[in-house]
Amino acid sequence: MKPVLQQPLSVEGADGLLRIAVQRGRDGAVAASTDMVAVEVPVALEYNGLSHVVMLASPAALEDFALGFSLSEGLLHDASELYDCEVRVQTDGILMRMQIASERFAALKAQRRNMTGRTGCGLCGAESLAQVFRHPAAMSQCEPVPAQQLLDAMRAMQKQQTLQQQSGATHAAAWMNRQGDVVCVREDVGRHNALDKLIGALAYAGTDFSQGAVLLTSRASYEMVQKSAMMGVSVVAAISAPTSLAVQLATDTGVSLVGFMREQSYVVYAHAARIQARA
Repeated sequence: MKPVLQQPLSVEGADGLLRIAVQRGRDGAVAASTDMVAVEVPVALEYNGLSHVVMLASPAALEDFALGFSLSEGLLHDASELYDCEVRVQTDGILMRMQIASERFAALKAQRRNMTGRTGCGLCGAESLAQVFRHPAAMSQCEPVPAQQLLDAMRAMQKQQTLQQQSGATHAAAWMNRQGDVVCVREDVGRHNALDKLIGALAYAGTDFSQGAVLLTSRASYEMVQKSAMMGVSVVAAISAPTSLAVQLATDTGVSLVGFMREQSYVVYAHAARIQARA
């Protein structure tokens, strides 16, 4: 169910950008000017009246973020389990009030943990090692993906990063379909948030996550691969490097993990057979 906006997002910067006064220095001279900066606000996620987590995020596409986070973290198994979502703008941040299926809420209470502020570290707030590692089901066999499609899609995604173009401070996650088209892009100050927003948008649209690839403008960390694998994504391609845990998880779950997507070069770290060097 699409969210209900309880209070209009009329505050300046609701689109994720804010113009501020700055001093620009060049060649020893200083002049007054303005600049666009990426907005970062606390976003609280609440399930059936229970506060669960507070994230620092960009204020755009928060309905996608709420659903995507819930799915990629395993709090919901399907988009249909989110019954209602209200966006409430408050003086100190934004509250996302969600109503979810009673079975999922019971499970949430049983395994609840403090995860405040995870934009910088995917494991911050975990209380035990058992809470760190979730093991998504292994991927079934999927059709090969031409490497050239991934390279072309990465360039196409960058052209759609409007927040990054104006602020220089955001990450993006994009979805490339089987035809090689970039059909959805989401941006955020946090790389995890950008991916969650993408997942939420695709889930609302009823996307088959096995029929395409996730593209990232960040490094491919463990949690980025984990979130993708949780949704059944078979290919994750990043502009930067993966970590050792990310490679191990991709290997274990059948995700083709590609890094250093630059110009006409790339490195495949897991399940290289799915990435076709030539179409």
